[in-house]
Amino acid sequence: MDRGGRGRGRGGRGRRGNRVEDKDVSLSKSLSFALRHGANQMGLHMNPDGFLFVEDLLAHAQFHSFSLEDVKRVVCDLDLKAVQPGSPDCPREGIHGSYLRLWPSIRSQGLSRMNRTHIHLALGLPGEDGVISEGIQFFWSENSVLLTPGDTEGKLHPRYFSRALKLRPTQSILQLE
Repeated sequence: MDRGGRGRGRGGRGRRGNRVEDKDVSLSKSLSFALRHGANQMGLHMNPDGFLFVEDLLAHAQFHSFSLEDVKRVVCDLDLKAVQPGSPDCPREGIHGSYLRLWPSIRSQGLSRMNRTHIHLALGLPGEDGVISEGIQFFWSENSVLLTPGDTEGKLHPRYFSRALKLRPTQSILQLE
């Protein structure tokens, strides 16, 4: 007697697709998140070149159901493309606004995300219309703010600054060194 798929869950048997493929897609998405923006918030140490140890990933709760073989298969079989600095999605310059009284500290120590998840950057100065190859990641927020988690210490060091401006009362260039 044909039961017409009843009792087999949503969509009936076989409609869900290949479970290995589903697992690979899930792993690929998790890897992308960790490597693009999530390493810091996941407590994973990313070296300055943008690499993570696979052992550290697999020890994380988000990756507990995956094996080294799963990671190898996903990395070898799926089409992966990294966004390189200087691509159209990554601007040549990001601007961070702060108070002049903080400039001596910023000049010597760099920008810190402090208790935030990211350092916020803009594409232009107030009123205007509107990379780094050492593993510093940048991405866009939903409201078009350029964000970076900074390095492993949550900082964007002064060596990355191309210039610093004082905007008030009149605009002038601040010394970087």
